Amino acid sequence: MNREITQQNLYLLLPGKINSIAKMLVQEKGISFFDAINAIYKSQTYKLLENESTKYWTYGPVALYESLLNEPVA
Repeated sequence: MNREITQQNLYLLLPGKINSIAKMLVQEKGISFFDAINAIYKSQTYKLLENESTKYWTYGPVALYESLLNEPVA
């Protein structure tokens, strides 16, 4: 069985990570889950996360959340 993470199967890991980050945003920022999901998908962190070569998929939810919070405000 091949368990290598590739660009073609990376999408399988993303929902769980996105869900965890969104829950943190809801708790910490008091925003809706929908707004949290939108913020994540529009972020630079997500752009890095969805690209296998960056290896952001290896980061845990807390590290990804902190990355999101440290992004410059547009």
